[in-house]
Amino acid sequence: MMQFKALLIKELKEAFRDKRALMVAMTMALMAPIMIMVLSKTMIKEMIETPPIYLNISGGEFAPKLIKQLKDNNIFSLEEADNKDKGVWKERNVGLIIPEDFAQNMMEGKVIEVVLRADYSEKALNSPLRRVKTEIRMYAQSIGAKRLIVRGIDPRILQPIKIAEQDTAKPSSNAVFISMMLGLYVLMAAFMSGLSVAIDSSAGERERNVLEMLLCQPVSTLKIVCAKLCCASAISILGVILTLVLTSFSVGFVDLTKIGATFNLDAYMVIIIVLMLLPISFFASALQLFVSFQAKSFKEAQSTVSMIIMLPAMIPVALMFIDNKPKWLDWLPVSGQSLLMDDLFKGLPVNWAAYAATAAVTIAITVVLVAILSYRLKSEKVVLALS
Repeated sequence: MMQFKALLIKELKEAFRDKRALMVAMTMALMAPIMIMVLSKTMIKEMIETPPIYLNISGGEFAPKLIKQLKDNNIFSLEEADNKDKGVWKERNVGLIIPEDFAQNMMEGKVIEVVLRADYSEKALNSPLRRVKTEIRMYAQSIGAKRLIVRGIDPRILQPIKIAEQDTAKPSSNAVFISMMLGLYVLMAAFMSGLSVAIDSSAGERERNVLEMLLCQPVSTLKIVCAKLCCASAISILGVILTLVLTSFSVGFVDLTKIGATFNLDAYMVIIIVLMLLPISFFASALQLFVSFQAKSFKEAQSTVSMIIMLPAMIPVALMFIDNKPKWLDWLPVSGQSLLMDDLFKGLPVNWAAYAATAAVTIAITVVLVAILSYRLKSEKVVLALS
């Protein structure tokens, strides 16, 4: 125990000695809350605000009532834009073409084709085009309803079944965007925060010949690996806690009441998330140490281990596109923790049985990696990077 304590203190001193590397390791923890705040504010602004839209309207004089409805909903002709907005919307070049026989076809009850011309591949136009199409459809529906009323037909005959939606979600689960980002960022923080420490204590020490000197001491390779693992995992857990604490502070600057949502990251939720990610932090550090020791140089270790951080980004995103998730996904590392955090953010009770299962599998894989690595460190080929 004394040997392990000495090794752990040595690893921690080396980890905290390099302040620049430590700041790089905490980049995700520091940047994630700011990104969540900025993206949330942008999303809410897009959802609740209806900024003016300016179109190149051709033939507006043939459909004055349609033009009036568009104006009532902040959709205007490009000629009415001021100099600041005119340049932007002129470049976007969104056009609305109304045919000359609009009024005649309206009187005769014929179908009228109105052309909405734009570059539909431009993402910035998605929201404006959706608003314009919605207003034109609403105008068309109102005309159709009036035609039925004139003929003595109840317009409700076109809708024989009406769906009454009852939202059973809790207010906290409406902040889906924030929950999704936070779950993704804390997983990435668990992988990224201990990354530099894991590389430096493995491939870095080998290049500095520290590892060879350490293995010459009367200490088992298992204790050496466990000390390095605990040090990298401690930094990883610190990054997760820092991400959660700063996010709880930054979300306070986002007015979620505008979309009828609440998001409260209290101490209980922070503790639960840390408990969920505790096995992941050890798993991530063990995997990074294992891969780093297989690399022949420090630079190769950096490029190889950096690919591991794609795991927490790819798996949660992939889960979003799976409708019927297999049961075994609840047990695997990363996917199991991701699903548990989704339920937690929705206000659902924690499934402790699923947590125990995924934690057990994660710890088991970590133990296997540590055992293999401690065995391989007994080989000169691994210590001296000969193979």
